[in-house]
Amino acid sequence: MPPKPRITREMIVEAAFEVTREQGIGQVNARTVSERLGCSTQPVMYHFRHIGDMKRAVYQRADAYHTEYITDVRGGNHLLEIGLNYIRFAHAEKQLFRLLFQSNEFAGKNLAELTDAEELAPVIGVLCSAADIKAEQARAAFRMLFLFVHGYASMLANNELNYDESAVAEDLTRVLTGVICATKEK
Repeated sequence: MPPKPRITREMIVEAAFEVTREQGIGQVNARTVSERLGCSTQPVMYHFRHIGDMKRAVYQRADAYHTEYITDVRGGNHLLEIGLNYIRFAHAEKQLFRLLFQSNEFAGKNLAELTDAEELAPVIGVLCSAADIKAEQARAAFRMLFLFVHGYASMLANNELNYDESAVAEDLTRVLTGVICATKEK
């Protein structure tokens, strides 16, 4: 008799990630993940004694996926592409967007803490270069841009809006131009 396949922690996280993508984080439990893997719940519970630990691992996996998704820029205007990718992500990956940005993960934080995070340094650098502005101006501009982009993304992730890429790009271009002009004037 051949040995049973070994279920690894990484396999469990990937299966839970896929359940989240399709059905939402609320559907992640030992049963749904073990069904996805074609095994009993025992390997799942062995690696994750508490479902909350598995959900935190899924959050980290989703965060890494999101970062890779939005920073995959191919156009000439990197800042516009990052904003469009953020909105595209919300449209294409509704459940992951909700997990990352519409859960209690940011409870007790203010907008400055979120937009001044070190993880955003590459985006701030792109904004500095693209707009020929200083880092502090870029952070202020990013806060305004983030609110616009996140609003658009939230509407797409939570409502049955039709996604029109050209209209989104046109709106975002106008906002980018206005924010950069306003930031330079200060």
